[in-house]
Amino acid sequence: MNSAFENGKSNQTATWMLIFGAWLVASVSTLGALFFGEVMQLPPCVLCWYQRIFMFPLVLILPVGMFPFDRKVVRYALPLAALGWLVAAFHVLLIAGVIPEGIRPCTQGVPCSEKMIEWFGFVTIPLLSLVAFSTVIALLVLAHPRDYK
Repeated sequence: MNSAFENGKSNQTATWMLIFGAWLVASVSTLGALFFGEVMQLPPCVLCWYQRIFMFPLVLILPVGMFPFDRKVVRYALPLAALGWLVAAFHVLLIAGVIPEGIRPCTQGVPCSEKMIEWFGFVTIPLLSLVAFSTVIALLVLAHPRDYK
C-alpha cells in the first residue's frame, strides 16, 4: 500500500515537473518577444501578435495549475499551445515561400513575410516561436497521460 502511494507521489512530481518545464519555455518565449519588441524595437507583424496572444496567457495559466497542483491545467493550456503552433507553422511556411502570395494575411503594417532576424542563415523569430510551441505541446502531452492515473 505504501509503494502505491509513493508511486502516485512520483507520478505527481513528474507531471508537476513537465508542467513547470512548459511554463519555463512559455516564460522565456514571452520575455524574448518582449525583448525583441521593447528593447530591440522590432515591430511585430499581425501573425506575431496572434502568436503572442496564444503564448502570453500560458505564463499565467500554467502556474495556476502548479500552486496548488492541479493536473487539469493541461486541458486549458494545450488548446492555446496548439492554436499558437498552427499560427507559428503558417508563419514559418509564409517566410519560406511555401504559402502563395495571395494568402498573405499582413496587408498593412509590418509584412509577415519579412525576416526581421535571421541567425545562422535559418533561425527566424517565427521558427523560434514554432520551436517554443512545439516544446510546450510535447511537455503538456507527456504530462497529460499521467492526468488520469
